[in-house]
Amino acid sequence: MLFTDLIRLTTSTFTAYRLRSFLTGLGIAIGVAAVILLTSIGEGLNQFVLSEFSQFGTNIIGVQPGKTQTHGASVGMFGSVKPLTLEDAEALRHVPYAEYISPSVQGNAEVRANGKTRRTMVNGVGHEMPQALRIYVRTGSFLPDEEPSQARAFVVLGAKVRQELYGDSNPLGSYLRVGGQRYRVIGVMEPKGQILGFDLDDTVYIPAARALELFNRSGLMEIHVTYRPGVDLRRVEEGIRKILTARHGREDFTLVSQEKALEVLGSVLDVITFAVGALGAISLVVGGVGILTIMTMAVTERTGEIGLLRALGARQGQVLLLFLGEAMLLAAAGGLTGLGLGIGIAQGLHGLFPALPVHTPLFFAVLAESSAVVIGLVAGVMPARRAAQMDPVEALRAE
Repeated sequence: MLFTDLIRLTTSTFTAYRLRSFLTGLGIAIGVAAVILLTSIGEGLNQFVLSEFSQFGTNIIGVQPGKTQTHGASVGMFGSVKPLTLEDAEALRHVPYAEYISPSVQGNAEVRANGKTRRTMVNGVGHEMPQALRIYVRTGSFLPDEEPSQARAFVVLGAKVRQELYGDSNPLGSYLRVGGQRYRVIGVMEPKGQILGFDLDDTVYIPAARALELFNRSGLMEIHVTYRPGVDLRRVEEGIRKILTARHGREDFTLVSQEKALEVLGSVLDVITFAVGALGAISLVVGGVGILTIMTMAVTERTGEIGLLRALGARQGQVLLLFLGEAMLLAAAGGLTGLGLGIGIAQGLHGLFPALPVHTPLFFAVLAESSAVVIGLVAGVMPARRAAQMDPVEALRAE
């Protein structure tokens, strides 16, 4: 049998049994579409969460009060012998490779200006916060570099607060009341949007020393240490531990590095994406069972054709290849249809719900199509072997 004849016989089955071929390929198409849809949503969420966490950069270490124990979380101020202070933050400037230090105190308070009042987030920070967290000023300037004990009553507005309280007018130089205390507006931040549900634009920034006084706190909530890119994380952490342990007398603080957090988070999200894809792959197995059933029926129906091919000189291997080719082509065609269907549904959902992140990796698309072809091959082996091992005389007699 010539190779061209083998191809013609393999493809002619699709036109001879259109409905059966369509239904068989549909099972594989649904399986591939399920895999693509679920992995697209899973990978989209993966990238969304990682991008949200990495907006502030990956070379950041958060120093939190309280020592993490076996329960897996910082106990905060209640487990700390000595709270983190502004003096601790200043001492951390001597950490090797540290570039920016920003103390942090957060709370909620009423802000009032131009006869308008709203409740918003108040962040007490240091003057290097924009460089440390990659949040920059749009107009005016950020908090000046001053002695913490002599910090003046300056405030920098988030983009949303500025719009709500001042509209289109220029707020620079005006006075704003934060928690009943009067502050002078010296800057407005660039719009940043929401990060994991927190609206960074609905925020005002004041000096950390004044925030401690405003919220009646004895210590900082966190100190952000931004270190030089490319430096070994362990060396920076050792420097932080050495300085703070010398000041506190013991290690009563917790270091949370963005780099390690992103590694752990990425691993967890990858496992979730794989698990979701594996659930969708169950549909592929069901489609493979459908191919096995249909190909078994095809062998029974085409017994006379098999006998005629063998009588005309077709070898067992050629008959085997004929039926395996049919199974693989059915699976491949169904897989390509499922790819288009899955990507189309994923993009359609993203169009209907823009907040739903969707991303279809090329790797998963290739893997899904390859899996479909392999499943078609495996499902077609048993019927193809049965066809190849038929006795030509018995097959012709059956006709």
